[in-house]
Amino acid sequence: MPVDVHDYLESHRGRLVEQLLGWVRLRSVAGVDGCAPELTRSAHWLAGALRETGFPVVEVWDAGGAPAVYGRWCAAPGAPTVLVYSHHDVRAAQDELWAETAPFDPAVRDGRVYGRGASDAKGQVVSHLWGIRAHLAATGRDAPAVNLKLLVEGEEETGSAHLADLLRRYRGEVGADLVVFSDTLMWRADHPAVCTSMRGTMNAELEVYGPLRDVHSGAVSGPAPNAAAALAGLVAGLHDDRGRVAVPGFYDDVAAPSPRRRAELAALPYSDEDWLARSETRSIGGEQGYTVLERLWARPAVEVLSLAAGDPAGASRSTIPAVAAARISIRTVPDQKAATVAGQLRRWAAGTVGDRVGYRLTVAEGTAQEPYRTPEPHPAVEALAAAMAECSGRPAGRMGNAGGGPAELLSRVLDAPVLFFGTGLPEDRWHDGDERASVQALTDGAATLAGFWDRLARCAPLRSDS
Repeated sequence: MPVDVHDYLESHRGRLVEQLLGWVRLRSVAGVDGCAPELTRSAHWLAGALRETGFPVVEVWDAGGAPAVYGRWCAAPGAPTVLVYSHHDVRAAQDELWAETAPFDPAVRDGRVYGRGASDAKGQVVSHLWGIRAHLAATGRDAPAVNLKLLVEGEEETGSAHLADLLRRYRGEVGADLVVFSDTLMWRADHPAVCTSMRGTMNAELEVYGPLRDVHSGAVSGPAPNAAAALAGLVAGLHDDRGRVAVPGFYDDVAAPSPRRRAELAALPYSDEDWLARSETRSIGGEQGYTVLERLWARPAVEVLSLAAGDPAGASRSTIPAVAAARISIRTVPDQKAATVAGQLRRWAAGTVGDRVGYRLTVAEGTAQEPYRTPEPHPAVEALAAAMAECSGRPAGRMGNAGGGPAELLSRVLDAPVLFFGTGLPEDRWHDGDERASVQALTDGAATLAGFWDRLARCAPLRSDS
């Protein structure tokens, strides 16, 4: 007999949490020597969880780097086919930055699961599994109302280097009318909003060369070039006094947010105090003339992620450093292209560095990810908004995602629109110590998905060729 979705999930809340704890214990760290066996174990753990959920077809694919997991449950002739995308690899964790628990010894405290990957993105995948279970329990069906496929890769945190080849190799298996991308944040737990855009991302590294070797500062101080000082000047010059990126041409392809988009973002609940408390960012800066939410989701950004020179730890040798290096993250928006921005960065460096020091700029174009915007109006957007409203009891707004991911790649290769759905929150501390996931957010996400699949099955065709 069908049951209420919320009652079902509440009665299985403990099982959901235990499942997530078991998965988080696996040290599936991306791009770190020695973690390959744990990435394989993580993939097989998920494969087992998919079979337990009911997926009749489950496979672990060799993606060329870390394994990917594929599941298929297509038993709804005439209904839309949906590919859910996420990842099971996690970022490296520095144990000394964790206070609540060790990163791979997860714990539950005050309604949150603490551990690396709890929110990014193992918790999101677990929410999907329980969303399917709740959907079946609430409808009395023995298979989902839509044709479901899952692709959970193991290289997202290092740029999804092999994903394009994997998608082309298995094009027939992963083909879908819609992609649901689940590696994103919600704006607030108490205010639903459908995410309809994702910024692009690209990384670069700038090395500056001063003396031919580290030289005693007392011997050459004054006339000698200083790599650290030169690099500091360069990164300080990346932005002007209005917070705009000072790379020539950077905004050539950047359109201002439309009046509709500005109104959507302005409708979300926001205060500086709330944002600063939840993001733990101390102060607000960025491009003047735009709201914080517009800066996050509708404007590009350049950030310095690390600086290294000289003797940052231990006893100082009192030398002028020969080399200084900075890692730089670039976030792009439609209609910027990674190749164009890479050229702008190279021209900026060539015209800015000067002739007293040498330099090398390395732009990681091969792992760059382009920005993406979900086409609207689209019936899947409305179906998800209605499911969110039904779950929360309030209308769903619209939002974006400030990070990056392979959404544009998935859309381009599969020729299908991408819709975003995540259970993460800005306060979940992704990529930092004490990463956490709200258990309530996970169960609310599962409840939303349970209703979404039923609504999506009744939608008009999702593609013009359907």
